[in-house]
Amino acid sequence: MAEATKTKFDAKKETGELTISRVFNAPRDKVFKAWTSAEAIKQWWGPRTWPTVYCELDFNEGGKWHYAMQGPDGTKAWGLAIYKEIDEPSRIVYTDAFSDEDGNINHDLPVTTIEMTFEELPGGKTRIVSHAKYTPEELQKVTAMGMEEGLAETWDRLEEYLAK
Repeated sequence: MAEATKTKFDAKKETGELTISRVFNAPRDKVFKAWTSAEAIKQWWGPRTWPTVYCELDFNEGGKWHYAMQGPDGTKAWGLAIYKEIDEPSRIVYTDAFSDEDGNINHDLPVTTIEMTFEELPGGKTRIVSHAKYTPEELQKVTAMGMEEGLAETWDRLEEYLAK
């Protein structure tokens, strides 16, 4: 059953659509809650070698999530999410972008809308499905940046956080 908990990626290179899904061994309310506070996100967001070192979060429609992950050499990668829709505990829709430390969007890198659904499954499990639409070129760019490996490790860390 370990296979069922691994992160799955479905990248449609011709359309730029990216769907990421994973089953977590935790109830939906708990999984959703892990996305709603800076304190929680700091404990699991980012690959192991790029942990979140800064996180401000206003988890409301129109609110923002501004964060920085720091790599082994001290380099910071800044990100920004702007919440468009929140339907607790089943759905979050947000604009996802790279940013600078002041929260200004970096339009030289892909900006997309992400729709995340949290599906309650039997046995106290939850499936997260994240859907994003890029241009084919943008999808290639984020894939080349290591997004797939980074998100797989991030969701591994989320699984560990939920097990605590």
